[in-house]
Amino acid sequence: MKFAVIVFPGSNCDMDMLWAVKDVLGAEAEYVRHDAESLEGFDGVLLPGGFSYGDYLRCGAIARFSKIIEEVIRFADEGKPVFGTCNGFQILTEAGLLPGALIRNKSLHFVCKTAELKVVNADTRFTSAYEQDEIIHIPVAHGEGNYFCDEETLQKLKDNNQIVFTYANDNPNGSVADIAGIINEKGNVLGMMPHPERAVESLLGSEDGLRFFQSIVNNFGKVNNLA
Repeated sequence: MKFAVIVFPGSNCDMDMLWAVKDVLGAEAEYVRHDAESLEGFDGVLLPGGFSYGDYLRCGAIARFSKIIEEVIRFADEGKPVFGTCNGFQILTEAGLLPGALIRNKSLHFVCKTAELKVVNADTRFTSAYEQDEIIHIPVAHGEGNYFCDEETLQKLKDNNQIVFTYANDNPNGSVADIAGIINEKGNVLGMMPHPERAVESLLGSEDGLRFFQSIVNNFGKVNNLA
């Protein structure tokens, strides 16, 4: 399986993502620039964190119009795996690949710490290596990580088991329903604010993020069951 790590002006977690997938996991991975026109030859797309285009207008609002996003949307429509963390999550919502929006943290402060997450849905291609309701430790680092959606959308997320991760004890940003990560209805696009690529070795304080990427590889070519 070969991953494309998309790089935007202002991305600052692209090296972390490539290192986690290529050097630790042992999968193939390459950088793909924001102005590239093709994802030919890739099997999965990873949108890293950072401050794409300086987070002007809104986080991810300008990146959403990058040339490569047209390809990412096509890629997602074909059912191939797409993952966005932090700013990548914000870009996915701006592009309409995931519902809702990410707004300023309730505290209005940047938050950087290790968060306890609950695996609410372990029956996805991104989480199959976890146990249902398992508590894992993944770092967060964001100022606009407050996930928001209206009541109708929230109910739909719950009914379709699209809420994949929630903050277990301390919600660091005020996200509705303690949401830390969601998946699309088809089950191939996932966005989350925490950074699993920063939790792939014990030296970093947690290895819990490695199983996230292992899940993607292990389920390559399979279709999710979101029942």
